[in-house]
Amino acid sequence: QLQLVESGGGSVQPGGSLRLSCAASGFTLDDYVISWFRQAPGKEREGVSSISPSDGSTYYAESVKGRFTISRDNPKNTVYLQMNSLKPEDTAVYYCAGRRVGVEKYDYWGQGTQVTVSS
Repeated sequence: QLQLVESGGGSVQPGGSLRLSCAASGFTLDDYVISWFRQAPGKEREGVSSISPSDGSTYYAESVKGRFTISRDNPKNTVYLQMNSLKPEDTAVYYCAGRRVGVEKYDYWGQGTQVTVSS
């Protein structure tokens, strides 16, 4: 079965850290741009970060620059999102998604993992 599975979400106090994982099964991530999105209650889904398969170039939304780091481990077929200095406004369901380079449509989506930042 071809799928992406996220893990690593949870509850943390402001200023804390979490690391999300996005593991692929049934296909290799080597050919895919992997992106993290998030959606908070009552808000539209927003792109958080992306990483390219070839040169490892990355993208970050302004709201997370300097606090989040995306990385990939190709042998493990996994992409990570290290989230530091978390803020209450980071609270959302986080999804990873994969698309082929040069294609806009995302082929694969994970089921989502909840991140809650609260004191």
